[in-house]
Amino acid sequence: METTQSFIVPEITQPLRLDLFLYDQMEGISRSQIQNLIKNGKTTVNQKTITKPAYLINSGDHVTISQPEEETSELIPENIPLDILYEDKHIIVINKPAGMVVHPATGHTHGTLVNAILHHCKDFIISGDPLRPGIVHRLDMNTSGVLVIAKNPEAYFHLRQQVENREFSRKYIALVKGIPKSKKGTIDASIGRSLADPKRMSVTGVSARDAITHFQLLKDYSVLSLLELKLNTGRTHQIRVHLRFIGHPVIGDPVYGFTDYASLKLSPSIVNALQKLPGQALHAQTLGFTHPITHTFLECSAPLPDYFQNILDELNKHYVKM
Repeated sequence: METTQSFIVPEITQPLRLDLFLYDQMEGISRSQIQNLIKNGKTTVNQKTITKPAYLINSGDHVTISQPEEETSELIPENIPLDILYEDKHIIVINKPAGMVVHPATGHTHGTLVNAILHHCKDFIISGDPLRPGIVHRLDMNTSGVLVIAKNPEAYFHLRQQVENREFSRKYIALVKGIPKSKKGTIDASIGRSLADPKRMSVTGVSARDAITHFQLLKDYSVLSLLELKLNTGRTHQIRVHLRFIGHPVIGDPVYGFTDYASLKLSPSIVNALQKLPGQALHAQTLGFTHPITHTFLECSAPLPDYFQNILDELNKHYVKM
């Protein structure tokens, strides 16, 4: 049996390769897998079968792609500990640790947040994508912090509406290289697939979409700074890409950020604390949203992970300027 997905090409400034567009739109599938599906006649553009991955598409084109259902698509509940911030019969809010993948995908079929949720929530009803049940928004694997999951279709529908209408209130904390020239500001720069490396995102990349991040300087540590970030949009890797774009990459991020701690003029104790980072020093601290059933406003916060707080404790001993 096959599943078919449909997409409408958004406003783009120039024609775009079909395989790159689909790679940008789809999760859990490689570019080579997409190219093979196209070559095997599994893709249409405006109801015409296309077999060339390099076929150029334009704004407004209707694209479909069909793929066989995976034989191993059954999700297995797993007894994985969860840090629960809030739960009722409709939703559950989790403090996700760095290193945990949100939902199963290629290379990550077990040990995900979804596997843990299925074990914990005995009243869980599948909604949304069967391989991403209840997931209305995501955090990168190595980003920690607050995440809400819908436990039934009604909650899923209303939460997804809030996400699409940009009604979630999201606040992040990040440790970055350098000190911004302004104590607060807004980064308004579209994000899409990198032209140089389709596995990465970049500003003004392929099929770029609007992205807005607000930042505020919390502490100046001479060579590092602590920022609070608020999102208007929720693009893939948005904060990490935007901070790299303005010259202040996130500490501990091997893809977009900065990991050469020895080059910084920092004490050995701080360098030692930085080396214990499991990923980027980026934490989703607060999430605010309207409860999908009661319609009351909820705001959930998660404390910084110990490894992140330890770094700040060391920095506060010597370098803080504000």
